[in-house]
Amino acid sequence: MIEKELKTTIQIFDGINELPLSIQNLMKSAFEARDNAYAPYSKFKVGAALILDTGEVVTGNNQENASYPSGLCAERTAIYAAGANYPKAIIKAMAISATSEKHDVLEPIAPCGACRQAIAEYEQKQKQPIEIYFTGTAGKVIKVDALLDILPLAFNNKFL
Repeated sequence: MIEKELKTTIQIFDGINELPLSIQNLMKSAFEARDNAYAPYSKFKVGAALILDTGEVVTGNNQENASYPSGLCAERTAIYAAGANYPKAIIKAMAISATSEKHDVLEPIAPCGACRQAIAEYEQKQKQPIEIYFTGTAGKVIKVDALLDILPLAFNNKFL
């Protein structure tokens, strides 16, 4: 038997004002997207914003449906929009923010498993990591340098 230890390094900022100006602006785009989310059932709104190597910002938000599996998370909405509209662009960074109409979201909210897998696919496609910044409604922001920092041993095309 071989035992391996997997380590992850994250950076924790006290708020968006500690982030580089370009990422502050990206996070503000995520806030705007979040506020426009369609979440009539869960009342949990998420917004995501991507910055491309072209300077273009692509946003997405969660889109719910009465048939729950038919909805889509903010991160996948944004990343698929970028892939569809800017197929040759490199995604440099992603900002994510979540809020709830039911309670205060005081902790940073990381992408769900399905979104992590979708982001992993784009990192593999572009052969470059994507910096990910995530927060709740406000407050602390967590940054990871790449999706693999929060999804080690990700499934990829080498397994197919």
